Amino acid sequence: MNDDEAAVVSDGPGRALPGLPAPPPPGASALPPGTYDGTVVLVTGGGTGLGKAIATEFARLGADLVIASRKEERLKAARDELAALGGRVTAVPCDIRDPDRVAEVFEAAQETYGLPDILVNNAAANFPVPAEDMSSNAWRSVVDITLTGTFFMTREFGRRHLAAGTPGSVINVGASYAWTGGPGFAHSAAAKAGVKSLVETLSVEWGPYGIQVNGLVPGLMPHEDMTADIRGNLDRARNKAARQPALRAGAPRELGWAATFLASPYARFITGHTLVVDGANWQRRGLVSPEVVTVREQMGLGRFEG
Repeated sequence: MNDDEAAVVSDGPGRALPGLPAPPPPGASALPPGTYDGTVVLVTGGGTGLGKAIATEFARLGADLVIASRKEERLKAARDELAALGGRVTAVPCDIRDPDRVAEVFEAAQETYGLPDILVNNAAANFPVPAEDMSSNAWRSVVDITLTGTFFMTREFGRRHLAAGTPGSVINVGASYAWTGGPGFAHSAAAKAGVKSLVETLSVEWGPYGIQVNGLVPGLMPHEDMTADIRGNLDRARNKAARQPALRAGAPRELGWAATFLASPYARFITGHTLVVDGANWQRRGLVSPEVVTVREQMGLGRFEG
């Protein structure tokens, strides 16, 4: 299934349900051309997947881009692809867990284009594992990248704008299990709950200085940067579209369009908000709850032996 395919689901004999309409084609935008002319946008994890999809939509609207990632080999290809859209693009390797390296990324961006006006915290780590099997290193790695790294990036952005007396916009990419919990993803769910809390806390602290802070949550949006285990789980699932209330998966560009709106002049009064772009999937409830299947059984693991 590609990102635009819909499921065929019946509401009764001979009546197929349409689901939510497909999005406009790639390259479309709801914002005026040039909305981000002269604007500098820094995207972590911007070399692949949803981060690159977000960066793409900012580039189409005229932004100068700085994309940062730990995976240096992917940055050059992404830089060339994004630059082909007509804007200026700089790629900077960065481990966001290191506050000194974070400061160096901002210095490099500032020397090249000026202080970034918009920060998109997309970089994160994740993999499914039952909590009882999770190693200390696994916990620290996911929390340090997803939560601590997001804080280091946001703190550096905020400090520089506060010192300069300039407005700015932060978008933290989150996850819906920040509200609901995520069985099999205790490390990521805890970290994403912290990321959501940062949105709500810092929007109040920094609003008086002209800095807005929002969150953005993707639903099922298949892309090339999914980890092998998550991709494997999706590949084993039948009728993925039929499992979504929208009767289709999302397209990564739909997340990019949401990001460009949240940081735009048309959303200046929106701050402290987390926008979920998932076709209502996280709110889905059945009239009768399904039988409980343990996380271990879902992952094909045997009994925990200690």
